[in-house]
Amino acid sequence: MLVALCTFDLRIPASGSLKEKRHVVRSLTAGLRSKFNVAVAEVEHQNLWQRAGVAVSAVAAHGYHLRKVMHEVERFVSRQPFVEIIDSRLTLHGQDD
Repeated sequence: MLVALCTFDLRIPASGSLKEKRHVVRSLTAGLRSKFNVAVAEVEHQNLWQRAGVAVSAVAAHGYHLRKVMHEVERFVSRQPFVEIIDSRLTLHGQDD
């Protein structure tokens, strides 16, 4: 069993308030959950209105499946019109980690 964790550092340039940012982040996280059946959480920059740190995780038996899903997740995020990816990082964790 493997766990994949993909973290995104995002910029939300059109956001002028925390309320607007929360709307964008909620839409993004809901879309990820429904399309890919992954766990999603905002993990950084909660008090900054043009930045967001989002983490996505999934569990599977094989690494190639996790890499494929996380690559599709990254493509989904990059296609969102209201966010820009500043940085992303993918890590895989096994039972021995």
